Amino acid sequence: MIKADLAQIVYQRHGGISFAEAKDLVELILGCVKKSLVSGENVKLSGFGTLNVVQRKGRLGRNPQTGERMKLPSSRYVTFRPSRLLSF
Repeated sequence: MIKADLAQIVYQRHGGISFAEAKDLVELILGCVKKSLVSGENVKLSGFGTLNVVQRKGRLGRNPQTGERMKLPSSRYVTFRPSRLLSF
């Protein structure tokens, strides 16, 4: 599923808006989620799951081409934990 598919579903379910408005609505929602994650906030979507921002500590690594040791900086990444309602 892609964003256009979500916009199509919103357009079909909500009879009073145009497809362009449905696309804008999907973009707005995803933009808000993205903004929250970038700022370090977790996002909980009830009945779907939680997007958690996790901080990875810096560590020592190796350059695979030269074998040279190098320091890898700390970084953040996002994990998804599904809701219990999404049991497959």
